Amino acid sequence: MENVVSVSNMRKSDAHTIEHHISGKELMKKAAEGVFSSIDFTQKRVAIICGSGNNGGDGYALAEICADNNIICSVFRTSERFSEDGLYYCKRAEKKGIFIDIFDEDTDLEEYDIIVDCIFGTGFKGEPEGLAKTAIEKINNSGTYVVSVDINSGLNGDSGIAKCAVKSNLTVSIGYYKTGMFLNDAPKYIKKLVNKDIGIHLEQQQYHLIEKSQTEHFMGYGSEIMTSEEFCEKFRLDLNEIDFVNAVVAKSCQTKKILIIKNTKTFMIADQTYVYFQADYAKTKD
Repeated sequence: MENVVSVSNMRKSDAHTIEHHISGKELMKKAAEGVFSSIDFTQKRVAIICGSGNNGGDGYALAEICADNNIICSVFRTSERFSEDGLYYCKRAEKKGIFIDIFDEDTDLEEYDIIVDCIFGTGFKGEPEGLAKTAIEKINNSGTYVVSVDINSGLNGDSGIAKCAVKSNLTVSIGYYKTGMFLNDAPKYIKKLVNKDIGIHLEQQQYHLIEKSQTEHFMGYGSEIMTSEEFCEKFRLDLNEIDFVNAVVAKSCQTKKILIIKNTKTFMIADQTYVYFQADYAKTKD
């Protein structure tokens, strides 16, 4: 079974790996290689939209790989800022002669065959603003094949809540799946989801992704099936204010019932001790 983790667990695992095993720059390169191996970029015109953080750094590293494979690639930045490792790969991309420019309202994305979304990572919360919001809207209106790196920009990595997010044909999760990829609004934005193992050492094993056929084992036996909205209504909770996964686990323990949160294309199952996720669009094995 594939692991599913919270954003905080992912950050701790990433930091531990960088401190004791693999450098941040090497992890960024591995992430880009994972994305490159997930789709055929051959003879495609590629636009990579980069934000200011390490997710944007993955995009610059991907641009360098595209250049090394003779793939036409343009990079558009939604911010003047860089992470340390992101700046390193941006400079490498510039040395390869890759076109890099600031994204603006006049940027035309319709001439590309593939758009790669590297604007926001899993730690994003709230609603996109400024150039980032403009870029997300233009990506969604482009009619072009879209690949989101690690998570769809604008989607909350823990809760799956989004007010404005990239709609992808493919999302390439890096390291481990995150809970927000299977909850609430996620099915509206993710068409297909895969995960790429890049050697991150997991600090804490939390949850697992299971096959759809396995969800049948939890039906009956006093289990209760409801949507996210029904769950919040029943227990008088505000979906936008709670830690959703922990809230479901707590109520499972309190009621001594298996709680099954069923939304469009997804399941979350809490049986007091373990938590499982299932999504029609997610690949369970790499």
